[in-house]
Amino acid sequence: MLSLLLCTSGVTQVVDYAREVVNTLASDEFKGRGYVGNGDKLAADYIRNEFKEIGLKSFSKNYTQSFTTPVNTFPNKLTLKLNGKELIPGEDYLVSPGSPSVKGTFDVVKLSAADIIDSNVFKNKLANATGKFIVVEAFDRNEFTDTENTHIQNAIGFLTYHRNNPASGTVILTQNKLTWSGATSVNLKPTFTVNADAFDTEILNIEVDVKNRFHKNYKTQNLVGYVEGENTDSLIVLVAHYDHLGMMGEGAIFNGANDNASGVAMLLSMAKYYAVHKPKYTTAFIAFGAEELGILGAKYFTEHPLFELSKIKFLINFDLAGTGEEGIQVVNGSVYKNRFKRLKQINTEHQLLADVKIRGAACNSDHCMFDKKGVPNFFIYTLGGISAYHDIYDRPETLPLTAFNEYYQLMLLFIETL
Repeated sequence: MLSLLLCTSGVTQVVDYAREVVNTLASDEFKGRGYVGNGDKLAADYIRNEFKEIGLKSFSKNYTQSFTTPVNTFPNKLTLKLNGKELIPGEDYLVSPGSPSVKGTFDVVKLSAADIIDSNVFKNKLANATGKFIVVEAFDRNEFTDTENTHIQNAIGFLTYHRNNPASGTVILTQNKLTWSGATSVNLKPTFTVNADAFDTEILNIEVDVKNRFHKNYKTQNLVGYVEGENTDSLIVLVAHYDHLGMMGEGAIFNGANDNASGVAMLLSMAKYYAVHKPKYTTAFIAFGAEELGILGAKYFTEHPLFELSKIKFLINFDLAGTGEEGIQVVNGSVYKNRFKRLKQINTEHQLLADVKIRGAACNSDHCMFDKKGVPNFFIYTLGGISAYHDIYDRPETLPLTAFNEYYQLMLLFIETL
C-alpha cells in the first residue's frame, strides 16, 4: 500500500512543499533563526502554524516547550578596517562568537606560527603587545607536526581566553573557509578571523568597532506535536533543529538553508504524510531550538520530557537534508546494525539513493541527548553537493534538494518496518 502511495504525484508535491519551507525559514526575513531581532521566535511561529495547519495534536499549550539559555549576540553594525580598508563581515572576516565589545584604532604585533612554537619569541612578542592587536599570520597546518599544531592552537586559545594576555585583541589570518558558530559566554578578549586573501599588504594598524550584547537568560523554545497511532503504547519520534546562527551585526545573515531549514522541511513533510495516513505507532514531531548553541533544546527536552522517553521505539534526527548526490550518512548505524541493514536493504530494493553509508556514534546533533538516555536512534544527513556550512552562503538559492524525494520515500518505507 505504501509503495503504491509513493509512486503517485504526491511525491512531486513533497519537494514543492519542502522548497517552500526552506525558502521561508532561510529567508532574510527570518534573520538566520538566531537571537538578533527574535529570529528564533519568527521561525517558531512559522513552525507552530504549520503544525496547526497540518492538524498535529499537542502535548503542551500551543505545541510550545519554553526554556532559557545564555547567548552572546552582535545586533549592531560591525566595523573592521585594516590600514583603513573596511572589510565585509561574513565574506572577509568573522568576529569570534564569544567576543566582547571593542572600539578603537590599534597598532599591531605580528606572530607567525614559528614565533608561537618558539616559546621565548612568543613571550617576547606578547611583552610588546600591551594595548595593541596581535596579528597571527596564515600558515599551512601540513607544514607542522601534530604536536606543533596543538601548541599553536593552544596559544591562540590563550590569546582569546586568558587574562594574562596583555593585547587588546587578536586577528587570525586564514586561508581556510570562514565558519562561524554560536556562544553562550563572553570571552576575555575579542578575536577576528580574517580571510587572508581579503588583504594582501602588511597590516600596520587595525580600526575596530564591535558591540556585543549578552543575554543571560534568553527565552527560546522547542515545538512538539504528534499524530496518534494505532498503537499508543510506543512512539516513533522524528526530530530536527530549526535554529541557526542568526546575524553577525547588521551586514551578515547566516540563513541556514541546508542547516537546518532542510531538516525541518523533512520533518514537516513527514508530519503532513502521517496526519493523513494514520501511523502504526503514535508519532511525535519535535523542532528543537538552540542546537547550534550546544544541543541545548534537546538537552532541555530530555531533562523535562513531555512523554516518557522509555516509550520511544525509535528516533530519527534530520539534519542537513538538502543535498544527497552521494546518498546519506547514518550516525549510529554501527550501533543499531540490524536496523541499519534493513534501511540499506530497502534502499537497494527500491533504488532510491546513491548510497546509504554507515557511521558510529557521534555527539554532533540533537540525537546525542537521547543517546545519553538510552533511546535508540539514527542521525541522518545527506552527502555531496554544496559545501556551504555555517557561513553566509548556505542560502535557499544554493540548496538543490537533489535527492529530497528519494530520501523522503526511504524514510517512510523504513519507518513502516519499525
